[in-house]
Amino acid sequence: MSAPYKAAAIQFEPHFARKERNIEVLLGLVEEAAKAGARLVTTPEMGTTGYCWHDRHEVREHVEPVPGPTTDRFAALARAYDCFVVVGMPEVDPATDLYYNSAVLIGPDGVVGVHRKTHPYISEPKWAASGDLGHQVFETSIGRIALLVCMDIHFIETARLAALGGADVICHISNWLAERAPAPYWISRAFENGCYLMESNRWGMERGVQFSGGSCIIGPDAEMLAVIDGGDGIAYATIDPRNARRRLVQGEPVMEQRRPELYAELMTNTFSWNPNDFFRLYGHEPIPSGRNARIAVAETAPSDDLEANMREIAALAERAKQDGAELVVFPERALTGLEEMAAGAVESSHPALATLQELADRLGLFVIAGYAGREGTTLYNSAVVAGPDGFNRHYRQIHLNTETRAWASAGDSWLVCDLPFGRLGVLVGHDAAFPEAARVLALRGCDLIACPSAVSTRFHASHDGTRVSQPEPIPTGPDLQHWHHYRVRAGENNCYFAFANVHAPEKGYHGLGGIFGPETFAFPRKETIVTAGEQLAALDIALEGGNHTYPTNVVRRKDLVLMRQPHHYKPLIARSPLPR
Repeated sequence: MSAPYKAAAIQFEPHFARKERNIEVLLGLVEEAAKAGARLVTTPEMGTTGYCWHDRHEVREHVEPVPGPTTDRFAALARAYDCFVVVGMPEVDPATDLYYNSAVLIGPDGVVGVHRKTHPYISEPKWAASGDLGHQVFETSIGRIALLVCMDIHFIETARLAALGGADVICHISNWLAERAPAPYWISRAFENGCYLMESNRWGMERGVQFSGGSCIIGPDAEMLAVIDGGDGIAYATIDPRNARRRLVQGEPVMEQRRPELYAELMTNTFSWNPNDFFRLYGHEPIPSGRNARIAVAETAPSDDLEANMREIAALAERAKQDGAELVVFPERALTGLEEMAAGAVESSHPALATLQELADRLGLFVIAGYAGREGTTLYNSAVVAGPDGFNRHYRQIHLNTETRAWASAGDSWLVCDLPFGRLGVLVGHDAAFPEAARVLALRGCDLIACPSAVSTRFHASHDGTRVSQPEPIPTGPDLQHWHHYRVRAGENNCYFAFANVHAPEKGYHGLGGIFGPETFAFPRKETIVTAGEQLAALDIALEGGNHTYPTNVVRRKDLVLMRQPHHYKPLIARSPLPR
């Protein structure tokens, strides 16, 4: 096990096409960090040259092979100070003359490894090929290091591959834009994988593009260990590989709780064809026509009094209906309570579930609620979807946390069902800690994911605001919910995510349920969060525009799902043990 060490994330504004100037400044910043004792130093994406290239011809004189003259200069520093440096640069492969947007890990003995950006942003196809080296984890004298470049981290699969490869730290170098930083995606990728994330972002303006700064070092529990807002600078923090190798997420050993036997669909891309054609092919389970609708989430504090829980559910469902909602989501075990599961668990034929069905029929409302389910002597952490005209579906939680595993068995099938306004997927609580789960539902064409939950650990963080100016309407001021992990779940899958959480502060459940929209970078945000003192929040979700010859609605088009690179993802479905 490697000892703790000091790390440094450099923030830097490269001057476009002034390669020698940029390298000299970067060498100086790296040396400053190394003299301060840093053993691992990161620098921004394309930091040697600038970023906004028109085409291959324009960048041609700046590309280099690896190893090459630029990496040799950083290797001399790494050798002199016994450290590791990550350099972002445009690489040329001499064998093919293809160019890549690359991150190079350099150590005391020279180049350790290269990551070629696998998931290109809008600009890279003007000059660069998509990376062909996969997602490697490099074993070094200070621990296991993975590399990602900017847009790569939008995709849940990339950081997950790094974690499955045993990475202690993900070195993410970027030219991030269009939101306040540190960006929520960065935080979620550290958080859901239980590892450190070092972020070197650039700042400043280039060819009319404003970059966000916000370079930082994030701990495995989403703690912001060090951060820079705007300007050149260095963020320092200590990385302890022992903390990453515990692989704890919300206190749970999530890598051991994964269900790779249910993840085979991650190797497919159902949005590589026109989704309207794909999901109606052969007339098998055709996706319903999308239309706009109003939905709601409710927060309750379930007790062991089933009848009292049912009365509260009925009252809040009435309120949701009066507010125009067509669907309302209640928390995990909202019906049967959070304690005494064995005594309180109910069969699917139990009168309480019949009463819930009658409520849905009477109100003409879809009601989703969690409950402890029983089939014979076997218990499940379940959710029911009850709707008008006898609509009734049940889901059994697939991913069990330690507490739930003590009394429940795991389900073994996903629930996807079609409602009058769109396609619904259901998760329960701890399921949403696994990015694979929501991704499978997105790949099945879900417009909306409902997640009854009882999450007591932290999943959100505030932002004090940034001095980096941004074009309207991108916000720069303070935000109490700058990072909300379940907002990230929605945006990364281009779907709506209805997170209904228990609100019982005396028991450690603090609510903050909400409905989050399908576009991470659309401002003002399309979302609602249950406010203090309220139990209900509703949102109009927009699914119109999904029925054209080619859908114009992002929920049906799912741009981020389309841009996945599944040929890299095979380790996600492997059942081999993790590196130790």
